[in-house]
Amino acid sequence: MALKHWVRYASTAFVFVGLMGLLTLSYRTVRENEGSFSALLENYVLAGVSFYLLFFLVLLVLRYAVFIIYSFLDHLENLHKQRNYKGPRYREENSLPMVSVVVPVFNEGMVIQPALRALLELDYPNYEIIVVDDGSTDDTYDKSMAVARTSKLIPIRVVTKRNGGKAEALNTGMTLARGEFILNMDGDTKLTRNTLRVCIPHFENPSIGAVAGNVKVLNRENIWTNIQSLEYVEGLAMARKAQSFIRSVNIIPGPIGIFRKSVLKQVGGYDHDTFAEDCDLTLKLLMQGWHIAYEPRAVAWVETPSHLLDLIKQRYRWTRGILQATAKHRAVLWTPRKSGINCYILWYMLFEGILWPFSTLLGNVFFIYVSLTMGMATLLFFWWLQLAVLDVVAAAYCVIIEEEDPALIFYAIMFRLFYINITDVSKVFASIEEWRGKSMTWGKLDREGKL
Repeated sequence: MALKHWVRYASTAFVFVGLMGLLTLSYRTVRENEGSFSALLENYVLAGVSFYLLFFLVLLVLRYAVFIIYSFLDHLENLHKQRNYKGPRYREENSLPMVSVVVPVFNEGMVIQPALRALLELDYPNYEIIVVDDGSTDDTYDKSMAVARTSKLIPIRVVTKRNGGKAEALNTGMTLARGEFILNMDGDTKLTRNTLRVCIPHFENPSIGAVAGNVKVLNRENIWTNIQSLEYVEGLAMARKAQSFIRSVNIIPGPIGIFRKSVLKQVGGYDHDTFAEDCDLTLKLLMQGWHIAYEPRAVAWVETPSHLLDLIKQRYRWTRGILQATAKHRAVLWTPRKSGINCYILWYMLFEGILWPFSTLLGNVFFIYVSLTMGMATLLFFWWLQLAVLDVVAAAYCVIIEEEDPALIFYAIMFRLFYINITDVSKVFASIEEWRGKSMTWGKLDREGKL
């Protein structure tokens, strides 16, 4: 067996040693502070918060453990498939199914040309590119046409329409698509050459309606973008690998998702009533009984916010959009027998979108308060340390599995120290304002041309 596989097995063992160490640390913390805990529990409000935070911490450890186990099982399953794969059922290259690559764009003049040039390099013999210009006010259309005119082998169609939003642009692309499969991507995305080669074989399983790709950060240039690089590897890729093991990925990312065209038409395409059209469409597919796989080798490189304010705006919109998409299927939350795995998927999304950020902020406020009023500063330290250990362990595992830059592991401390608190504040405000029905706009980020 190759050395890298042994390294991955060892990393999985390391993860569980780390989780066991975390539980041991929690137990020792309680034992060494029995007197302080007794005083704490005399206050019913503080006691209630203490038990709630303990319950949350247990859920969090279980979440990490389940995701790591399932993601590793999915990794082993993929290795087995790759070793035994005999090639597509379409034996001849010219018989491979046609794929339509749809690129919805709005004011993407700074990044559209490198994105399209990367698409022209895809290692696949039968595909077309459709650029849908959603009423851009910059030179997006002209730059797209310039690339289209130079393409001799791959057909590129550039269509322009009045501005109607991303969902409408994607639906326009679906209508124009001639392919049996549709790859939807963002205009600020650069796909790897093997994307179609590794994704299309998943559809030999007739129950697979879509395949989610692997999103990675391209502009790793400062502390914010480097931490986001770790977040994408740990928080997104690990979750999708675990969910892929049960074929129930809950969000097909906007930068890269491949669909059966017939399935997109079956569910009515994209809706306009959320700020997370990718999440909304994914849930529609799951509710219709379709399975969704994840392909880690299909990588989409994206430009992420490099400034704090832009990052906060993005996470605010993501949170409200996910809550909007979840609310459309809220009846499923109360019918586990009828809805099956979809019920648990929605509860998990609410856990990550509401309970997790709220509990993290509550824990920080609670332990700062008891530190100042009851002299229990060690509790604040151990609360932070336990969460940091979870992040470091998960980061180490994900970096090894994804064959990523080991330097990302060191950002796990900064991730826990301040990054997560900033984004959690944004998520809590987003949840409150979504509950209150406060209006919002899309808030498109300005591109920096790093593609």
